[in-house]
Amino acid sequence: MGVVKSDNAPVKLGITGGVGSGKSFVCEYLQEKGIRVASADDMARRAVAPGMPAYRKIVDYFGPEILSADKTLDRKQLRDIITRDPAKKQVLEQCVHPAVFAQMAAEYQAASKNHDPVYAVEVPLLYESGMEGFFDYVLMILVDQERRIARLMARDRISRAEAEALIRIQMPEAEKIEKSDFVIDNNGSHDQTKQRVDMFYNRLMRQIK
Repeated sequence: MGVVKSDNAPVKLGITGGVGSGKSFVCEYLQEKGIRVASADDMARRAVAPGMPAYRKIVDYFGPEILSADKTLDRKQLRDIITRDPAKKQVLEQCVHPAVFAQMAAEYQAASKNHDPVYAVEVPLLYESGMEGFFDYVLMILVDQERRIARLMARDRISRAEAEALIRIQMPEAEKIEKSDFVIDNNGSHDQTKQRVDMFYNRLMRQIK
């Protein structure tokens, strides 16, 4: 897919991959190469801060027991709920996603004014949330499932069953590969991944010139 970019219109790049795939490592390296990468998770956290409209909707639906002692949302409890109940997962997304879209649109306008060549956003649930239409290109980070499970268990201190439940609520990797414009295999060493990111970066920059 080719994209014609005007001087004031950054190319919109979505970066996704299954939970535990190592998206953050790739995004950090892209930032070292000069691409500023925003985080949809950070946008979602801002959207559900106490007092925000999405926060009030979530508390109204799930009840005050979903709150931590400091009145912020108990993210682990919410995660446990949505891995067991797809209907509640959909409700949570309907509360949060519009606010994330609004932040993305505002940041894109700022990137345009700054004449940035690329506006990149790390979106873990890009396809599941229907956000692919916002982006010109999608980069997927791919890792074998066993590695993802091990990373999740270590990172979040959860059981294998909990890690597998998190993976099950996401779109199968094969479908994401089919939908994505670029795929980076992150199964090797950090140096190998950096080499693959270099190749992607060079290809992307050639295509958008």
